[in-house]
Amino acid sequence: MESTKKYLVDVEGLKTHFPIKRGLFSRVVGHVKAVDGVSFKIEAGKTLGLVGESGCGKTTVGRTILRLINATEGKVTFGGREVFDLPSRELRKLRCDMQLIFQDPYSSLNPRMTVANIVGESLTTHKIAAGRDRRRKVDELLERVGLSPHHSSRYPHEFSGGQRQRIGIARALALSPKFIVCDEAVSALDVSIQSQIINLLQDLQDEMGLTYLFIAHDLAVVEHISDYVAVMYLGKIVEYTSSKELYKNPLHPYTRALMSAIPRPDPHRRQQRIVLGGEVPSPSNPPSGCPFHPRCPIAEHRCTMEIQQLKQQDGPAEHIVACWKCSEWKSVPVGGT
Repeated sequence: MESTKKYLVDVEGLKTHFPIKRGLFSRVVGHVKAVDGVSFKIEAGKTLGLVGESGCGKTTVGRTILRLINATEGKVTFGGREVFDLPSRELRKLRCDMQLIFQDPYSSLNPRMTVANIVGESLTTHKIAAGRDRRRKVDELLERVGLSPHHSSRYPHEFSGGQRQRIGIARALALSPKFIVCDEAVSALDVSIQSQIINLLQDLQDEMGLTYLFIAHDLAVVEHISDYVAVMYLGKIVEYTSSKELYKNPLHPYTRALMSAIPRPDPHRRQQRIVLGGEVPSPSNPPSGCPFHPRCPIAEHRCTMEIQQLKQQDGPAEHIVACWKCSEWKSVPVGGT
């Protein structure tokens, strides 16, 4: 990667394992390897899309970075500071710069609190604004996300799903953060509303210079908002490159299978669907070698024994893939013609 770039977030060798306990004395008999050696960097003011099937560890990565979940191993650097080494007081200050937009706009908002209290709660907690200043700040935030100040006295059940997600975005913006983890921020919304929220997030990024980690399983959505994309499978990143390069030239067999599932609006374009066999392995008992080899259509014996590390491929810079045989797919088109 180019040294001239200014990276706000640097994740190195991140592992998050959850113990499996059994028996009368709750003995640890194994671990669920939700995140197993993930590394990436996010340039300031840019968006990294983190994609993969449900259960691959995307959400755990985001929450571990924010220290909502304790990491087993690895390092996260934010603005030059190591997040995992910060004491409670320093971490509290850092939370103003790191925020989270939740997936479910229904369960993520307290039904007993008004919009003014939901959005303004962090302003009071961090002693940033109170009284009239807090009310003015809340009104400004609501207008910024496309709502009216008159909505501040209402409760969450009085709003649609898209409006609730706008409230969640306003809450995340209250402390003027630099970095926001968007955890499946549009997956629970109708398609027409998804585009509105995506456009809003892009506008806010341009206005405020925000940096996003955009977690999603829908590659069609990720294409429109991400500058770079990291593809996860069973706790590991298997491919990383720019959004433009990934959608033009996916190399990993898993990425190509995901790409082939994207609906195409052209009825005259023949769709070449890649159907994966088998089931997703358990993260508590991952297969030897490449974690994708039990479902991979081009796997060979070497894939069952050795793990290929992320490796630079021929072509544009920053296209790295963890696959022994991805070169065999370069001449095979995805999505038909």
